[in-house]
Amino acid sequence: MGKTSYDEAYEALLAAVVARGLPPEFGQALAAGLGTENAIRRMTGYLYGARPRSMEEIADEMVAICEQRDRWVERKKSEYYQAKVNEFYNRVREDDQ
Repeated sequence: MGKTSYDEAYEALLAAVVARGLPPEFGQALAAGLGTENAIRRMTGYLYGARPRSMEEIADEMVAICEQRDRWVERKKSEYYQAKVNEFYNRVREDDQ
């Protein structure tokens, strides 16, 4: 069985963490906290692009990525349920016919 894109993202994150001289366990904790392939890829990009100086900076960015993802999920849920409410209000009723 081949590697999934999640596995590739996970390995890239671990490589980025180790390349900065940090323990691989820290990378594993980051990946577990981030949870999704997209979030892991964003963190990997941050590690290569921003060059953080401490584990605290990296952890802060992880929290920011998670918060942004959670806001996006909530916005999508809100849009979905608003569309359902609109469908309900705009439905054809027997007395309208």
